Amino acid sequence: MTERTGREPAGAAAQPVAEAISEEAMRRLAQLQPGEKGSFFTSDLTVNEFLLVREADFRPLGLVLGSSVYHVGIQLGRWTKNQELTKLSEAMYHARDLAMSRMEAEASALGADGIVGVRLDIEFKEFGSDIAEFIAVGTAIKADGADPGPGGTWLNNKGKPFTSDLSGQDFWTLIRAGYAPLDMVMGSCVYHVAHQRFGQALSTAGRNVEIEPFTQALYDARGLAMSRMQAEGRALDAEGIVAVQLRQHSHSWGSHTTEFFAIGTAVRPLREDHVIDRPTTVLGLDA
Repeated sequence: MTERTGREPAGAAAQPVAEAISEEAMRRLAQLQPGEKGSFFTSDLTVNEFLLVREADFRPLGLVLGSSVYHVGIQLGRWTKNQELTKLSEAMYHARDLAMSRMEAEASALGADGIVGVRLDIEFKEFGSDIAEFIAVGTAIKADGADPGPGGTWLNNKGKPFTSDLSGQDFWTLIRAGYAPLDMVMGSCVYHVAHQRFGQALSTAGRNVEIEPFTQALYDARGLAMSRMQAEGRALDAEGIVAVQLRQHSHSWGSHTTEFFAIGTAVRPLREDHVIDRPTTVLGLDA
C-alpha cells in the first residue's frame, strides 16, 4: 500500500476552499458568520464540554461536516495465505480522507483555528452492500485569546485548522498541560486471514493450542495500521500521538477479511517550560 501523509487524494489538484464546498453547505455556513448582534453557532459539544472549551480561551463557530459515499471494490487473491488486500486498504483510507478534507474545508471557510470532538463514522447503505457513506463531524473553534506558542498560529504545518477527536474535557486538559493538537492521524489495513486446511483444523480439534498463522496475521495487520498512523504523525513534526484507538471491523466482507483502523490526535508542545498541573482528586456524589 502506498502511504500518504496529506489530506489530499493522490494526484488531486489543489482547490480553493469555496470550490471544495457545495453551494448548500456555503449557505449553511454563511448563517454562522458573525453579525451585528454577535455570532450564532451550532455545536455537538455537551454543556460541560462547551464551558471547558470556552475556559481554554476558544469559542465555537459551528458544526462542520464532510461526507463521501464510496463504492468499495473487490480484490482477488490467493485465499490460502495471509495477505493484505491493498486495494481495499487504499479505498478505506481514501474515503475517510475525502470526508475529513471536506470537513476541514468547511472549518477553513468559517475562519476556524481547529475542530474538536471529531467523529468519523461509516454507514453501509441498503442500496448496495459494497456502498458506504463515510462521515466526519466536529465543532469548529476559534482562539479567543489563547496563546498558540512561538509559531504564532494554531494552524498545523499544512496551513489547515487542527483536527482532534478529543472531548472538550480532554482538549481543555491538553491545553492546560502546555500541548496543542495538530491533526487527527490515521492508518488503515484490510487483511485476509487464510482459511485453515482440513488437516490443520483436525490437528487442533479438542486441544488448547495457539494457532500461530492466525496470531501472525492479526499481529501483522495491526502493525501495518499503527505504522501508517505513526508516519502521518512524523510528517506533522508531532511530539507524539494521544488517545490512540485501534479498531477492528469486518464490515461486509465476511469472517476471514477484516479491517484494522488506527486513529489518534498528533500533538505539539506549546512551550518548552510547561509544567503539567497535578491531578485533583474529585469524589463523585452518585450512589
